[in-house]
Amino acid sequence: MTTDRLSATATLPISYLFVPGNRPERFAKAVDAGPDAIILDLEDAVHPDYKPAARAAIWVWQEQTPSTRCQRYIRLNGVDSPFFKHDMTWLGDMRYPQRCTGIFLPKAECPESLFRVVERLLGWNPELQIVAIIETAKGLQQVEAIAGIRGIARLAFGSLDFSLDIDCSQVPEAFLFARNRIVLASRTADLPAPIDGVTPALRDMSTVAQASYYARALGFGAKLCIHPAQLHAVQRAFLPDARQLAWADRVLSAVAGGSHAVQVDGEMVDLPLIEQAQRLRDVASRYGLATKVDAC
Repeated sequence: MTTDRLSATATLPISYLFVPGNRPERFAKAVDAGPDAIILDLEDAVHPDYKPAARAAIWVWQEQTPSTRCQRYIRLNGVDSPFFKHDMTWLGDMRYPQRCTGIFLPKAECPESLFRVVERLLGWNPELQIVAIIETAKGLQQVEAIAGIRGIARLAFGSLDFSLDIDCSQVPEAFLFARNRIVLASRTADLPAPIDGVTPALRDMSTVAQASYYARALGFGAKLCIHPAQLHAVQRAFLPDARQLAWADRVLSAVAGGSHAVQVDGEMVDLPLIEQAQRLRDVASRYGLATKVDAC
């Protein structure tokens, strides 16, 4: 599969790569790895003692880096965290908030608190894309209200923290209800398909690929990554492959005469499948896929 990397505002990211905020030597390397977006992290990846240094490092990089080949986000500490007030003061003082595509808000639970935070963030930069991460039972119980907050651009699932919060195993069936509810909440709020949580595997890319295809099958549209090696597997899973695009072309050719009920490959195709075929072709065009992509 071949894709062109997109400009920072071209389209919705599929792969989001976390980078610890206190590791500035990794910032440019993360961009060069080819994600659709990087997330400069102030939360879980940064020890409490190093959070001030992380803020300082991100500030310097923002000043020195007017543009990047991918979108860039900052994950703040949770609204209820003792570090959140410092994050907001720092972000409000930053000279170049417009160079940041958006903000990830972890441990999203209370719609009223989130509303006030989102309002403040958009007051600094109305173009910010704000992502709420659902990673607790309380957050899941409020997910519809959170998705409906004006200014929330997308939801994400923090599966590892969610498993810790409800004390469940990190297996697909334990997360199925949460994933389904996040997908449905996104759809009913007219948000883009949500972002699936990280897969811890760093060496076994087949595990990353399997998790990515599974999330895509449930209705997710992107995935969080913790290592550059995961990017290709994630991007490949969330984009249509050669067989899907070939099928879409056959369907669209068959209905070019105006019929909405035709046979393709020995199966009946009506309007929902026609619209699915058009969606696949639109995705291919949006993400710069070649007309003929490499077979998977």
